[in-house]
Amino acid sequence: MALGSDFRRLWSAYAISEFGTGVGFGALPLVAVLVLDVPEFQVSLLAACGGLAAAVLALPAGPFVEFRRKRPVMVGADLARFAAVGSVPVAMLAGVLGYAQLCVVAVVQAVGAILFASASGAHLKALVGPGDRDAANGRFEATFWTAYSAGPAIGGALTSVLGVAWTIGADAVSFLLSALGVRSLRTPEPDPPVRAGTGSRLCEIAGGWRYLAAHRGLRPLFLNAQVFAGPMMAASPLLTVLMLRDLGFAPWQYGLAWGVACAGGVLGALALRPLTDRFGRRRVLLASGVGRALWLWLLAFLPGGVTGLVVMMVVEFLALFLTGVFNPAFASYRMTETEDGYLSRVIACWSITSRTVQPICIALGGALAAVTSVRAALLVCGLGVLASSALLPWRELRVPERVQPR
Repeated sequence: MALGSDFRRLWSAYAISEFGTGVGFGALPLVAVLVLDVPEFQVSLLAACGGLAAAVLALPAGPFVEFRRKRPVMVGADLARFAAVGSVPVAMLAGVLGYAQLCVVAVVQAVGAILFASASGAHLKALVGPGDRDAANGRFEATFWTAYSAGPAIGGALTSVLGVAWTIGADAVSFLLSALGVRSLRTPEPDPPVRAGTGSRLCEIAGGWRYLAAHRGLRPLFLNAQVFAGPMMAASPLLTVLMLRDLGFAPWQYGLAWGVACAGGVLGALALRPLTDRFGRRRVLLASGVGRALWLWLLAFLPGGVTGLVVMMVVEFLALFLTGVFNPAFASYRMTETEDGYLSRVIACWSITSRTVQPICIALGGALAAVTSVRAALLVCGLGVLASSALLPWRELRVPERVQPR
């Protein structure tokens, strides 16, 4: 089955939202620094509370989404984020913006992202046939990397010319346009799964984690994702410090390096379909899962000057190219192998766990750099990422048995 017009509408809505988020990337910390002049600790706390508080508040998200129609949830999540983010420039103009409001906005943004991801993953499964899922997820992944390569540069220019309020306003409007795009879908949405008459709400909330624990393929992929992403996220601010402070790279060189690297993610996502057709999903999943983890530790030995800039671009390009292949291949596998009555809960549990693990790893990475050095901490992060390869599903991937009770 070819990807139809409703998929293109959903893809367009996703693209608008992601480009808006890319343009507004880092805007809330900028407001905290430039407008409210808060200390560094509160800037870091803003990012941490957005992830951790959202993880706690989103615990009921899986069952909430699972047993409801998905499009209204997606529209509601977009409208909530539009209202929250849009309140910032309004409060700035009124002269009443405070730090507490920024924290609330960060939490609403994160909870909305979890709700939208949980609903959209299940909805995409119903909208796209099994034979087209690699292509569909590949397009979403390519859009993500395109948005995060071009978006921050556009946002930086917009902030420089017009001010940060306009940047945040553009992000807010993108959520409204995304909601309108989802609302325009025409294919009738299938009925949601029927909630079982037995079982507590706590069992429903834990159902996603129980499903993951019982699945021979998803269980190692879930562990692999946490062990990979935690150290990878911890390495990001360390690499920023190494390049800009220790090695003296100019900001434009730093931006150029990440722009080239993100292009690797776009190309990797576009390469998924032909690679899968030639080698099969299992081989592509395992090869890209190992390949994406091979490179980070090399950056602990990054030299200065032009050589260092080239090494940075090559290493990150390779890592993100293989990440661009792996992410949609994994998303297609998870979508196909997870039963319809569990998919929203599985995606929600996955997101909640990641939003808990990653801030903890970032804090640990910063603490390690403080007691050792930035390069030593980067090396530890790189070895942690490399170790994630052992947690890939090396045994034959199998269709899961049903997990009871719900």
